[in-house]
Amino acid sequence: MQQGDFFTAFSALRRLEQAGDPQASQLLQDLFLSPSGQTIAAPAAPAPIQVVAAPPVVSPSYAPLYAPRPAARPAPPGQIQGAGGGLPAPLTDADFRAPDEQLARIGHLLFFDPVLSGNRDVACATCHHPRHASGDGVSLGLGAGAQGLGQARRPVGRHAASRRIPRNAPALWNLGARDVTVLFHDGRVEMDPGTPGAFLTPQGPLDYMALDSLLAAQALFPVLSAEEMAGQKGENPIADAVAAERIHGDDGAWAMLAARIDALPEYDRAFTQWRGAVGPVTIDEIANAIAAFIEFEFRADQTPFDQYLREVAALSSEAGEGMRLFFGRANCAFCHSGSLLSDQKFHAMGQPPIGPGKERDDDGYTRDVGRYGVTQDPQDAYAFRTPMLRNVMQTGPWGHAGAFSDLRAFLHHHLDPVAGLAIYEPQAILPVLASAEDDYATIQAAHQRAEISAAAARSMAQRPLVILQDDEIDLLIAFLSALDDAQALQGRLGVPEAVPSGLPVPE
Repeated sequence: MQQGDFFTAFSALRRLEQAGDPQASQLLQDLFLSPSGQTIAAPAAPAPIQVVAAPPVVSPSYAPLYAPRPAARPAPPGQIQGAGGGLPAPLTDADFRAPDEQLARIGHLLFFDPVLSGNRDVACATCHHPRHASGDGVSLGLGAGAQGLGQARRPVGRHAASRRIPRNAPALWNLGARDVTVLFHDGRVEMDPGTPGAFLTPQGPLDYMALDSLLAAQALFPVLSAEEMAGQKGENPIADAVAAERIHGDDGAWAMLAARIDALPEYDRAFTQWRGAVGPVTIDEIANAIAAFIEFEFRADQTPFDQYLREVAALSSEAGEGMRLFFGRANCAFCHSGSLLSDQKFHAMGQPPIGPGKERDDDGYTRDVGRYGVTQDPQDAYAFRTPMLRNVMQTGPWGHAGAFSDLRAFLHHHLDPVAGLAIYEPQAILPVLASAEDDYATIQAAHQRAEISAAAARSMAQRPLVILQDDEIDLLIAFLSALDDAQALQGRLGVPEAVPSGLPVPE
C-alpha cells in the first residue's frame, strides 16, 4: 500500500462494511487483520513494518521482566470478542474482600509517607492523591526529585527530576475488587492463569512472600521505579540496589525499605498490634497494608448507575439514553464490559505517543509498545489494558500517556482511532520541566505513527464501525457522569495530618 493510502482505504472499507457490503468486510479482514501476527504497511512507511523484540530500556521504570507471558489471542475473524451482552450485574459486597480496617489504617500512613521513596521526597499519594480523584491531574507526572502536586509540581534540589514518568498515573478506584486480574497499563502484574492464587510480576511469582492480593503485589513495584520513587543511580542506596538489579534478599531494595519502616517506632508498634506478635516489619506486610488502604479508601460502587442496577433509583433521561448507547449501538461495552466496566484485556486504540516513552527503538525514538513489552507477542503491540470507569469524569487526562485532556476529543478518537491519531491536536497537561525532551517529538516520527496506526487498524477491524453525532456524544458523557461516586470522591480516611517519619505529607 503506497504512502498516504492507508487511512483512505481503511476508512472507505469500514464505511462500506457498515453499509452491508460483504466484499468490503472480507477485504478488511484480508488487509488489516493479520492472523500471522505481522504488521501491515502504513502511512509514510515504504515497506511493511515488523514489530521486533524491544531494545534495551533506557532509564528503566521497573525492574527487568521475569519471563514472557502467554498472550490472549484475538477472536478469529467474524467472531465478536468481549461484546457487552446487556447490562452487567450490580456490584455487591461479595465482589470485594472484607476490609481489614486496622491494617488499612497502617496503610493509610504508609501511602502518604515519603519514607518509602529512595530520596524520601515522594509518596504513593503524590501521584494518587484524593484531591485529584486518586490520580495526579496531569498527563505525565514528576516523581522523585520534585515538589508540589499535579500541574504545580516542579523539579527541585540536588537530585532534581530531569525526566517525566513515562505513563499516566492510573486511577485506583476498585482495584481491590476480586475480579481484577491485571494491573498496570501493560498488565505486568497479573494473576497467574495456571496457578490459582499466584501472581506473575516483573520479579517472578514472589512465592516466598505472604501477599494478600494482586493489589499488594502491584504495590511492590512503584518503589523500584527510578522516575517514580526510587530515584537515580548514585542518589541513594535504594536506587543503587535497583540499578544493580538487587531487589530480593537481605541486601535488596525491598528489605532496605522494610528496614526503614521497622526503624520507626510508630510503625513497629502498629504492625505488632495488628499481627499480635513482635517481629521485624517485612516488605510484604507493607504491601498488604497499602493494598488494604487502597481497597478501603478507593472503593466506588455507589454511583447513580450502580443505584440504577440495584433498582434503587432511576437515571436522568440523558444518562439513561447514554447508557443505552454505551451498551448498545455505540459498542462501548465491547471492551468496557462486566460489573467493573472493563474486560481486563488489552486493545490497541491508537493512542498518541507523548513524553519519554518506556524505551527507544532502533532509530533512537522513544516509544511505548504496551502489552508487547510483557508478552513479546507482536499481536500485543501498542495494546493497553481497558480501564475501569467509575469516577472517570474526574480522572483525566485520559489515555495511557494522558494525551487527551478533552474527554469529548478522547471519545471521538475512540470511535475511529486510525483517523483520530491522524488529526490529533496536542492537549496534554504537563508540569514544567525545562530539561525534558520535546514531549510531542514521537508523534512527528512517521514510522512510529505508522506502527501505532497499523496496530489500531487490526484491533478495530474486529468490530463494527460506529458513527455518532455530537448530541449522541453528549448522551455518552451524561452516562459517564452517572459513574461518579460522590461519597467515594469525598473520601473515607482522607489525608493524614502527619506521618510517622515526620516528613512532609503531600497535600
